[in-house]
Amino acid sequence: MKPLILLPGMMCDARLFGPQINALSGRMPVMTFPLSHHDSIEAMARDILGNAPPVFALAGLSMGGIVAMEVTRQAPERVSRLALLDTNPLAETPEVKARRTPQMSAVRNGQLRTVMRDEMKPGYLADGPNRGAVLDLCMAMATDLGPDVFIRQSKALMNRPDQSKTLTAYTGRVLVLCGREDRLCPVERHRLMHDLLPRSALEIIGDAGHLPTLEQPEKTTAALSRWLEDT
Repeated sequence: MKPLILLPGMMCDARLFGPQINALSGRMPVMTFPLSHHDSIEAMARDILGNAPPVFALAGLSMGGIVAMEVTRQAPERVSRLALLDTNPLAETPEVKARRTPQMSAVRNGQLRTVMRDEMKPGYLADGPNRGAVLDLCMAMATDLGPDVFIRQSKALMNRPDQSKTLTAYTGRVLVLCGREDRLCPVERHRLMHDLLPRSALEIIGDAGHLPTLEQPEKTTAALSRWLEDT
């Protein structure tokens, strides 16, 4: 099998994919790339392409999915197959852009934990027995990455391109997956991606919100395994 690259969401790191790395790393090389060093989606994608194997399978969640689409736009011949999890192919709306500026200002003033706790984390997850543990992990990832990364990633998301044409043009196997209760990137957005892509499968994970890799790890890993094995 080709190597698998996993791209995490905003203010997340490889821990977002911990269950999948544990399950899949015995079958193929699995690697993650941090999305922490640039303030544009295009530069993040160029950095990945400069350090990735010649050909690879690519999966991204949320912001990671946005970067994965840009990687595919820049070098579709290098992406053997693509998985888009709880993400959004469209440019940012003016309403969301307007919310980011005060968030960045608060984070510059030392309020990263407050912004994550009050404005971002409440929209992440479905109700469930492991919700508290997953939220704690999200806070740990965010505070480990720190305020400078928050600001760079916010700027990148504010100015991201629409990737609808990228999806229409890509002919590899694609998994489009989301949690049924994802309020940040709802099911309808994933149906849109599924309709744009020539060769895609749509998987909706029950009892999960924006982070099914952690909320429903076994179901998510099973879907990824099917995608990796599909010919």
